[in-house]
Amino acid sequence: HKVLLVCAALVDVSAGFRTSGLPQRLLKSAVAVRSGASSELTPATIIGANGRIGDLLASLNLGKDTLVGRADSIPEDGQGPIFVCTRNDVLSEVIDKTPMSRREDLVFLQNGYLETFLESKGLAANTQALIFFAVSKKGELPIDGKTDLNPEGLTKVTGKWGEALAERVRAAGLSCDVVGGDAYRVAMFEKLIWIDAFMLVGALSGAGTTVGDVERQHCQQVTELIDEMATAVAGKTGCQFGPGVGERLCAYARSVAHFPTAIKEFEWRNGYFWDLSEGAEDTGTADPCPLHTAYCNRGLVDDVFNF
Repeated sequence: HKVLLVCAALVDVSAGFRTSGLPQRLLKSAVAVRSGASSELTPATIIGANGRIGDLLASLNLGKDTLVGRADSIPEDGQGPIFVCTRNDVLSEVIDKTPMSRREDLVFLQNGYLETFLESKGLAANTQALIFFAVSKKGELPIDGKTDLNPEGLTKVTGKWGEALAERVRAAGLSCDVVGGDAYRVAMFEKLIWIDAFMLVGALSGAGTTVGDVERQHCQQVTELIDEMATAVAGKTGCQFGPGVGERLCAYARSVAHFPTAIKEFEWRNGYFWDLSEGAEDTGTADPCPLHTAYCNRGLVDDVFNF
């Protein structure tokens, strides 16, 4: 997926914040520091610092972090959070290369449905984050996922290292809210619904379709799909999204309107709803996501999926 990172790093030179190691792209965008903000961030291990999100997180701590590749082992004697900034398909490998004593420090920043996977690894209680800031290309300025309905921002984190990640994200001038597990779960499903609905409708609408195109030209279609998915999740999990979920997700689409659409990581994204439908078929009950099933079948015929 494409994550837009609004990298407005805030630097207080007068407070003695060292800038010698900070990339020029951050120095140029540095404008101010919030009153009382600290330049001391919790040192971390960052897996995937050569990617867009990992690069941003590492650049904010002036060489104080331990940077490792996704195929490298995690030092057993390390301390602090381990920010996992990789694709979903290498998560098992990352966990296997992490010593048992350090696995509780893994912080997962991936899109998609991770609950069942993390439970299978004994990591259901680990820190997780929903990233609503993004960078379309490494080195470009990030953009915060603030919307006209949620001007406070949408990025959320929960778990042991929630405050450490939030401090780092805020140091870049981006919003991040630390929440409890129940609130996080609702937000996680909302983002899953957003990415699944907008990417699916967009992919079926033709090459070059952006998230903004979907919101402007296919608003009713995508809203009907969102409502169907939200109802299915509520029926399966008991999560309650409150009124206006469609409006909230369309508002987010407007904030990242230039985002391209494509179906990726199906197993981790649309696969959740596909599995709900297959489960219903196996038990002879009605498909809880008939629109999603029809669109996926059309996508398979049209060969628009990127598995």
